[in-house]
Amino acid sequence: MDIFSVLSLIGGLSLFLFGMTVMGVALEKQAGGKLKRILEKLTSSPIKGLFLGLGVTAVIQSSSATTVMVVGFVNSGLMTLRQAIGIIMGANIGTTVTAWILSLTALESGSFIIQLMKPSAFAPVLAAIGIGFYMFSKSDKKKNIGTIFLGFTVLMTGMEIMTAAVKPLAAVPEFTHMLLMFSNPIFGVLAGALLTAAIQSSSASVGILQALSQTGAITFGSAIPIIMGQNIGTCVTALLAGVGAGKNAKRASMVHLYFNIIGTIIFLLGFYGLKAIIGFSFINDPLNAANIAVIHTLFNLTTTAVMLPFTKGLEKLACLTVKDDAEDEEFQMLDDRLFATPSVAVYHCKTITDKMALLAKKTLFDAIECISDYKPQLGISIVENEDKIDVYEDKLGTYLVKLSSKDLSAEDSNETSKLLHCIGDFERIGDHALNIKETADEINQKNIIFSDDAIADIKVISSALREILDMSIEVFINNDVELATKVEPLEQVIDLLKSSLKTKHIERLQKGGCTTEMGFVFSDLITNYERVADHCSNVAVCVIEIAKNSFSTHEYINELKESHNKYFEGQYEAFKAKYSIK
Repeated sequence: MDIFSVLSLIGGLSLFLFGMTVMGVALEKQAGGKLKRILEKLTSSPIKGLFLGLGVTAVIQSSSATTVMVVGFVNSGLMTLRQAIGIIMGANIGTTVTAWILSLTALESGSFIIQLMKPSAFAPVLAAIGIGFYMFSKSDKKKNIGTIFLGFTVLMTGMEIMTAAVKPLAAVPEFTHMLLMFSNPIFGVLAGALLTAAIQSSSASVGILQALSQTGAITFGSAIPIIMGQNIGTCVTALLAGVGAGKNAKRASMVHLYFNIIGTIIFLLGFYGLKAIIGFSFINDPLNAANIAVIHTLFNLTTTAVMLPFTKGLEKLACLTVKDDAEDEEFQMLDDRLFATPSVAVYHCKTITDKMALLAKKTLFDAIECISDYKPQLGISIVENEDKIDVYEDKLGTYLVKLSSKDLSAEDSNETSKLLHCIGDFERIGDHALNIKETADEINQKNIIFSDDAIADIKVISSALREILDMSIEVFINNDVELATKVEPLEQVIDLLKSSLKTKHIERLQKGGCTTEMGFVFSDLITNYERVADHCSNVAVCVIEIAKNSFSTHEYINELKESHNKYFEGQYEAFKAKYSIK
């Protein structure tokens, strides 16, 4: 085999892959919309799913395209995982149609009818029709048909060129020796899987094997493991489609992989088991393109027949591999499809934000506890919860921004605005909880011991902080405007407490009652406390202002101070008396 034969092989392979891609895309474009609508209306019957998967794949000539389509449907919730399993099985059978079409290139006979069936005879006719439709028709449908014909012609031309280019390999001893390696089932399966994974098409890799079979050097013993591996390699496309998708979509791609791996193991065990018992005289005989199509079809039919009764088992195996995640399940509620019914989308957002608010409260309370009773395990929980709160803000914020651009009712618009404002405050509360936890770490590591007076002061401001956070979370969850009016008076008291505690601390420093290092830690702690109270105030004011169809935090607070509101002043004095320091 000289350099020109190698170049012909590369050119033939390129035309083959290009023709298959063009034909597949055109077929999917021509029939894809109808097929998707059919797939969406599936019943839960695995048998019906199997035949539908078979039919769809036979039409669009790509099991990968069918499987990727199914992964998308499962991810969007239009199809259950159990429905998908039947279609995936059918897709594996449907993809064997391509191998049968390609096997026509190997037909040898002097009969006019047989010669007419060869692609080399009818492909030029299809090419002429195709180019006519493609160039001169204004109809998109006819242009697609023309593209399909042209793709098929290029595909077959590439196949013919490959076949002619590899024929000289029959006389190359090194090539024959290399093929003997693939008689080893493990090497053969790996070779088939890697080739198919690289070009992401089992039909194409089977076509390449069929072209190589024309050399007469490929035997049944070497071809069978390669064909098994080709079925495994085609799973790569579906696995890639599952990346970044929901857990059920990932499970659908894993079902495809498990189906082919288990099928390969069963088929190879059965084949080599029978070979050991009764022997197969044909094992070292060369095979042709039609034999490869038979093996490919037999494998997929056998595997489907064996695995179809165990669809529930495949589903369980996929679920064990991709385990349920409560967090993922929660965020699946944030589905873009709900934009068609915005009120439902807003309701789901509020439900998830309520959980975020409660988690922020728990995280802060745990951080306060670490100051008085340091527990390393509690510190780990605080870090994990703060990470979750960040995820809440990211997911909710992104979804709410998109939701706010939709056609919302006045009520839904107000609720969306409230949620967008408040998730930022809850996220910052989580940040301050982490800061307080780090302060607790420093106190523990440096063995800092506050004076009795400082400990008493911390207890007072901690109690006030617990109450204001409790109130603000209840205000948010229940949309309690009346309770919200009590938050700002307590926030003003916490501001006063911070100022008073700093003054007392300076006096202790001057008297030598504490060190400068203690002073920095104490100041960081009460500063974080006061900033949490500010965020609580933001939440309460947001609820009050949204209820009035406006949003102006500063105006509300300034109005309270300037108007000498008797209710506000009464609440302020009550909280001031409750959280007084000596």
